[in-house]
Amino acid sequence: MTNNNTDTRAVGRRKTSSARVRIAPGKGEIVINNKKLSEYFGAKLNQDKVLSPLNAVGKEKALDVSVRVEGGGVTGQVEAVRHGIARALLKWNEDFRPVLKSLGFLTRDSRAKERKKYGLFKARRAHQWRKR
Repeated sequence: MTNNNTDTRAVGRRKTSSARVRIAPGKGEIVINNKKLSEYFGAKLNQDKVLSPLNAVGKEKALDVSVRVEGGGVTGQVEAVRHGIARALLKWNEDFRPVLKSLGFLTRDSRAKERKKYGLFKARRAHQWRKR
Protein backbone atom coordinates (compact mmCIF):
# COMPACT_ATOMS: atom_id res chain seq x y z
CA MET A 1 0.00 0.00 0.00
CA THR A 2 1.48 3.32 -1.07
CA ASN A 3 0.58 6.59 0.63
CA ASN A 4 -0.69 9.18 -1.88
CA ASN A 5 -0.21 12.19 0.43
CA THR A 6 2.33 14.83 -0.54
CA ASP A 7 4.42 14.16 2.56
CA THR A 8 4.72 11.67 5.40
CA ARG A 9 5.87 12.47 8.93
CA ALA A 10 7.39 10.36 11.70
CA VAL A 11 9.44 10.71 14.88
CA GLY A 12 12.70 8.91 15.65
CA ARG A 13 14.41 8.78 19.04
CA ARG A 14 17.68 7.65 20.60
CA LYS A 15 18.93 8.40 24.14
CA THR A 16 17.94 12.06 24.67
CA SER A 17 17.76 12.94 20.96
CA SER A 18 14.48 13.36 19.13
CA ALA A 19 14.10 13.79 15.37
CA ARG A 20 10.95 14.90 13.55
CA VAL A 21 11.19 13.63 9.97
CA ARG A 22 9.17 14.58 6.88
CA ILE A 23 9.59 12.76 3.57
CA ALA A 24 8.10 13.85 0.26
CA PRO A 25 8.61 12.90 -3.39
CA GLY A 26 11.55 14.86 -4.83
CA LYS A 27 15.09 14.49 -6.08
CA GLY A 28 16.89 13.18 -3.01
CA GLU A 29 17.70 16.33 -1.02
CA ILE A 30 18.21 15.90 2.72
CA VAL A 31 17.91 18.93 5.00
CA ILE A 32 18.59 18.71 8.75
CA ASN A 33 17.82 21.78 10.89
CA ASN A 34 17.87 23.96 7.74
CA LYS A 35 21.34 22.71 6.74
CA LYS A 36 22.40 20.20 4.10
CA LEU A 37 23.27 16.70 5.35
CA SER A 38 27.00 17.19 4.64
CA GLU A 39 27.03 20.47 6.61
CA TYR A 40 25.15 19.18 9.66
CA PHE A 41 26.87 15.77 9.95
CA GLY A 42 30.40 16.29 8.64
CA ALA A 43 31.69 12.72 9.08
CA LYS A 44 31.06 10.43 6.11
CA LEU A 45 30.22 7.55 8.49
CA ASN A 46 27.38 9.58 10.03
CA GLN A 47 26.08 10.61 6.61
CA ASP A 48 26.05 6.96 5.49
CA LYS A 49 24.19 5.96 8.65
CA VAL A 50 21.49 8.59 7.97
CA LEU A 51 21.14 7.46 4.34
CA SER A 52 21.08 3.72 5.13
CA PRO A 53 17.24 3.30 5.35
CA LEU A 54 16.81 5.11 2.01
CA ASN A 55 19.54 3.01 0.39
CA ALA A 56 17.99 -0.20 1.76
CA VAL A 57 14.70 0.46 -0.04
CA GLY A 58 16.30 2.09 -3.11
CA LYS A 59 14.67 5.52 -2.67
CA GLU A 60 17.78 7.70 -2.08
CA LYS A 61 17.19 9.71 -5.27
CA ALA A 62 13.36 9.68 -5.25
CA LEU A 63 12.51 11.27 -1.88
CA ASP A 64 13.29 14.61 -0.23
CA VAL A 65 13.86 14.40 3.52
CA SER A 66 13.41 17.29 5.95
CA VAL A 67 14.44 16.76 9.58
CA ARG A 68 14.22 18.75 12.81
CA VAL A 69 16.48 17.15 15.42
CA GLU A 70 17.28 18.27 18.97
CA GLY A 71 18.91 16.98 22.15
CA GLY A 72 21.77 14.61 22.80
CA GLY A 73 25.09 14.35 21.02
CA VAL A 74 26.10 13.69 17.44
CA THR A 75 25.76 9.89 17.51
CA GLY A 76 22.40 10.04 19.29
CA GLN A 77 21.12 12.54 16.74
CA VAL A 78 22.37 10.45 13.79
CA GLU A 79 20.60 7.35 15.06
CA ALA A 80 17.43 9.30 15.91
CA VAL A 81 17.33 10.65 12.34
CA ARG A 82 17.89 7.15 10.93
CA HIS A 83 15.06 5.78 13.10
CA GLY A 84 12.75 8.60 12.04
CA ILE A 85 13.47 8.12 8.32
CA ALA A 86 12.83 4.38 8.63
CA ARG A 87 9.49 4.98 10.38
CA ALA A 88 8.46 7.57 7.80
CA LEU A 89 9.32 5.16 4.96
CA LEU A 90 7.20 2.51 6.66
CA LYS A 91 4.23 4.90 6.82
CA TRP A 92 4.82 5.88 3.20
CA ASN A 93 4.87 2.26 1.98
CA GLU A 94 4.09 -0.72 4.24
CA ASP A 95 5.86 -3.06 1.77
CA PHE A 96 9.24 -1.80 3.07
CA ARG A 97 8.68 -3.46 6.48
CA PRO A 98 10.61 -6.74 5.88
CA VAL A 99 13.71 -4.93 4.57
CA LEU A 100 13.77 -2.24 7.28
CA LYS A 101 12.96 -4.73 10.05
CA SER A 102 15.70 -7.19 9.03
CA LEU A 103 18.32 -4.40 9.13
CA GLY A 104 17.10 -3.27 12.58
CA PHE A 105 16.07 0.26 11.54
CA LEU A 106 12.58 0.06 13.06
CA THR A 107 13.72 -0.96 16.55
CA ARG A 108 14.01 1.93 19.01
CA ASP A 109 17.31 1.56 20.87
CA SER A 110 16.17 2.02 24.46
CA ARG A 111 19.63 2.12 26.04
CA ALA A 112 20.24 5.30 28.01
CA LYS A 113 22.62 6.50 30.70
CA GLU A 114 22.05 4.83 34.07
CA ARG A 115 21.44 7.20 36.96
CA LYS A 116 24.11 7.90 39.55
CA LYS A 117 23.55 6.18 42.92
CA TYR A 118 24.37 7.82 46.26
CA GLY A 119 27.60 6.66 47.89
CA LEU A 120 29.17 5.96 44.50
CA PHE A 121 31.20 8.11 42.11
CA LYS A 122 29.08 7.22 39.06
CA ALA A 123 26.26 4.75 38.38
CA ARG A 124 28.44 1.79 39.37
CA ARG A 125 31.92 3.16 40.07
CA ALA A 126 32.70 2.78 43.77
CA HIS A 127 35.65 3.73 45.96
CA GLN A 128 38.79 1.70 45.31
CA TRP A 129 39.21 -1.14 47.78
CA ARG A 130 42.38 -1.02 49.89
CA LYS A 131 43.76 -3.92 51.90
CA ARG A 132 45.82 -1.76 54.32
